[in-house]
Amino acid sequence: MSSFEVQSVLSQIRSLRSQSPALADRAATNQPLSTVGPAPETSFTDAAKAVLESVNETQQTANNLKTRFQMGDPQADLARVMLASGRAQVSFTALTEVRNRLVNAYQDVMNMPI
Repeated sequence: MSSFEVQSVLSQIRSLRSQSPALADRAATNQPLSTVGPAPETSFTDAAKAVLESVNETQQTANNLKTRFQMGDPQADLARVMLASGRAQVSFTALTEVRNRLVNAYQDVMNMPI
């Protein structure tokens, strides 16, 4: 990169910074552009419920698309049906693997000697 290109990029950055007062204020005080706050607290039950609902929604979408394809809907072509079926299968397989690992971890904890 030539020095002319570097100067051009720097001038563009300066002009963009001057257009945004929030960025200019932060640059002047050396504050970071964003800060990471505490993560929202989510219980295991809520997270598991969200995942189950997501997998269920994916399967329902695939089934609805299959039904539309079978009824002759021109919007439901074979490629979309196959992709939706594949997504549903992958999400269900992943859910099953997570469940199996959780059951194994639970059994390991329960079999620990006291």
